[in-house]
Amino acid sequence: MAQELENMMIPKHIAIILDGNGRWAKKRGLPRNAGHKAGAKAVERICEEAYKAGVEYVTLYAFSTENWSRPKDEVNTLMNILRDYLSDSLANAKKNNMKVRVIGDRSVLAPDIIEKIKITEEASKDYTGLKLQIAINYGGRDEIVRAARKIADEIKAGKLEPSKIDEELFENNLDTAGLPAPDLLIRTSGEQRLSNFLLWQLAYTEFYFPDTLWPDFSKKDLYEAIKYYNTRDRRYGGVKQ
Repeated sequence: MAQELENMMIPKHIAIILDGNGRWAKKRGLPRNAGHKAGAKAVERICEEAYKAGVEYVTLYAFSTENWSRPKDEVNTLMNILRDYLSDSLANAKKNNMKVRVIGDRSVLAPDIIEKIKITEEASKDYTGLKLQIAINYGGRDEIVRAARKIADEIKAGKLEPSKIDEELFENNLDTAGLPAPDLLIRTSGEQRLSNFLLWQLAYTEFYFPDTLWPDFSKKDLYEAIKYYNTRDRRYGGVKQ
């Protein structure tokens, strides 16, 4: 761990909304697709730095259920970047001892992408370093609806009594089952919205909104986010004694 983070509380789980790729490219007179490619490079860099800092889980918002409405060529580029990332992720996961998991509705993704996801998850399932979750075709509302449908099917099949439904059971039917809730959410580029990301899981998460565009997000920016996290008084709805 870096000396400047010593004696600080390190968030166990950081969620990140990767925002500002398009603006990064526009500032440089480049096509939006160049920004997405630069953003993909930032992912590996920040995952390595987060783990060195002591973070155990990182969840990235890579592609939302609403992103399909973007121009077709941009969507195609994002899917191709995802293909490249998944192709490289086997080596990266092995090098960094990183467990990779994809959350979201993968049923509508291209068959080759679904297969790459399965291969990556299976190959990295026993790695003990950083736990990386990538949200692809993910939406918080969609996730909650899908969880409700699973529970309804269990009730319809006579396997579950409605009176047994509680928060723990509901969480176990979400895409993030088994993961701790994020301690810190970072959304880059200065935007201050959740944009349908982890709506259930962020109930008591601390939010940090730096102006930095995602491709420029650096180790220094990550450390500033952790320092900000240490200024927060987390009471989870209670009163500090």
